[in-house]
Amino acid sequence: MTLLTRRRFLTITAACAAMPAAASGSAQWHGIALGAPASLRLEGLTDVQAAPIFAAVEAELNRLEDLFSLYRPHSQISQLNRTGHLNAPAPELLEVLSLCSALHEASGGSFDPTIQPLWLALASGAEQPIVERAHATIGWNNVHVGTDEIRLPYPRHSAITLNGIAQGAITDRIAALLRSFDLCNVLVDMGEVAALGQRYTSEPWRVGLAAPDGKVAKRIRLQDRAVATSAPGGTMLQGKHGHILNPKGHKVTQHAVSVSAARAAVADGLSTALCLTPDSGANALASRFPGAKIEMLL
Repeated sequence: MTLLTRRRFLTITAACAAMPAAASGSAQWHGIALGAPASLRLEGLTDVQAAPIFAAVEAELNRLEDLFSLYRPHSQISQLNRTGHLNAPAPELLEVLSLCSALHEASGGSFDPTIQPLWLALASGAEQPIVERAHATIGWNNVHVGTDEIRLPYPRHSAITLNGIAQGAITDRIAALLRSFDLCNVLVDMGEVAALGQRYTSEPWRVGLAAPDGKVAKRIRLQDRAVATSAPGGTMLQGKHGHILNPKGHKVTQHAVSVSAARAAVADGLSTALCLTPDSGANALASRFPGAKIEMLL
């Protein structure tokens, strides 16, 4: 059973189709992903067999953090936020921003990556005039996204965050990488979960969905699907504001939302958007993304 939380840990359990997990031995890797401890466990593989897989995962995580991480000054998103523009954005970044646009439109503007200045102002306990100036910079529709350049509307004042979707995007990339090593039955848990194939018992993967108190509120089965949970109260800013902010200033109504979809990025972004959506509009929003399903709404 895997407990789904918003932690930034990577735990991957995989089994080769030709080598069941009941086979003797397992190999483990420990490192850092998105600024937090990460681990990888491959059942049924020796250290020698797993070594090239570990190396590839580590290299891919490093490459993806160079795109999405707010903690790396040289990442593409950090460069964009620092200067207000980014030349030659990576295809992976453009793909995520395209999904951001779809979520922004479907949610009526509630899902908005340009919320970052307001997040920083509230997190630092800034005075109200600073908070108001930060709020004035919000507006995803004012961001220019092109294959040659991304431009923010207010250089040195605008900024974006992909924290509500990047974990899912990275989960999808790591899952695809493991599939390229012929690991057909894989559970990828990076705060967002992607379940490929089945468990070695030929049953769907079983995932526990956590309530805000950390206890499992619901159990679901997944096969060739992903699931993500968003909980505004998971992190509090100055003890007053949940870390998922509504750019319209409306109250965030949901305590925890879990969504499953074919892609972890969709599940991740949609679960974030649903935290900003009244109960009455939740199903309509989810229906805008074919195959997406609300698994839990508390």
